[in-house]
Amino acid sequence: MSKENVKSTYKSDDTEEWLDRVWTRPIGYWWARLFERMNVHPNTVTVVSMIIGAGSSVFFAHGSYRTEGTEGLLYNVIAVLLLAWANFYDSADGQLARMTGKKTRLGRILDGAASEVWFIPIYLSLVYRFFVHHAWEFQWLGIEDTPRNAWAATLVLLAFVLYSGFVCHSRQCGIADYYRQIHLFFLKGEAGSELDNSVQQQKLYDETPWKGNFLWKAFLKTYVNYTRTQESQTPDFQRLMGMLREKYGATENIPQSFRDRFRTLSLPLMKWTNILTFNTRALVLYAVCLADLPWLYFVFEIVVMSALCRYMKMKHERFCRELCDEMKD
Repeated sequence: MSKENVKSTYKSDDTEEWLDRVWTRPIGYWWARLFERMNVHPNTVTVVSMIIGAGSSVFFAHGSYRTEGTEGLLYNVIAVLLLAWANFYDSADGQLARMTGKKTRLGRILDGAASEVWFIPIYLSLVYRFFVHHAWEFQWLGIEDTPRNAWAATLVLLAFVLYSGFVCHSRQCGIADYYRQIHLFFLKGEAGSELDNSVQQQKLYDETPWKGNFLWKAFLKTYVNYTRTQESQTPDFQRLMGMLREKYGATENIPQSFRDRFRTLSLPLMKWTNILTFNTRALVLYAVCLADLPWLYFVFEIVVMSALCRYMKMKHERFCRELCDEMKD
C-alpha cells in the first residue's frame, strides 16, 4: 500500500484531518480493498458500520474501572474498539465508492445518517449508565441517593441528552458536512462534491411514486429536511449562490478566479468542520467514559462544540457577505 494509493481515495487534501490521514484513511483503505475484492457494495459497508456503531452502545452502558472494576474497564475498551471499527467502515465506504465509481444518492443519505444511528443508542446507553452508577455525583452534589432522586436526576440528564443529541450534535455535524461539501464544490466542481439543495431533493421526492418505493421515499423525505436545515443556517451563502446563478447561469460557468478566491477564504474553516464531525467528539467520549464521567461529554457538546460551531458559522457567513458585496461592485 503506497501513500499515493491511499491519497487517491481522499475527498480532497483540503478536507482531510491529520488523524484521518495517518490512521483512519490507511486502515479504511485496506478494508475498501478487501470489500472491492469481495464485490461488496459501498452501501452495504455503510449499513454494517451502522450496526457495529450502534452495537457499541451495549458496552458503553457499563460503568468503567471506578464503578465496575476490571470487568467494567474491559466492557468500555470493547465499546471504544467497536466504535473505532465502525468509523473505519464509515471511511471505507466512501473510499470504496471512489475506487469503484459506485456512488449513489442512497449512499449519500446513508452516510449522512450513520453518525445519528451510532450516537442515538450510545447517548441513551449513557443515560442508563448514569441511572445505575451515580453515587459519586450524588455525593459530590450532596443529594441523598434514593430511588426517587435517582429517577429525577436521570430524567433531567435525559432532557440534556435529547437537547445535546438532536439540537447540538445533529446540527453541528450537519452544518460541518455542508461547509465541507461547499468547499469541495468550489474546489472540484459538481462532480467532486455532494452539494445538494432542498429544491432538487423535494422535486425528486415529489416525482418518486409511493408504490414500491416506500422506504426510499422515507429516506428522501428525511434528506429533504436535512438539506433544508443546512440552508436555513446559511442565509448569506444562499444569497451568494443565488447571485452566482443569476450572473453566470449554470454553476459550471463560475470563473476559476472566483473559485480560487472562495477556496482561500474557506480553507481555514476546514479544521473546524473536522473537529465538529467525528474524531474530536469520539476521543472526548472515550476519555469521559473510561473515567466514569459520561455526563461530562454532554457538557462538552453543548458548551464547547456549540461555541465552535457558532464561530465557524459566523466566519463562513461573514466572508460570504463580503463576496456578495464584491459582486455588486
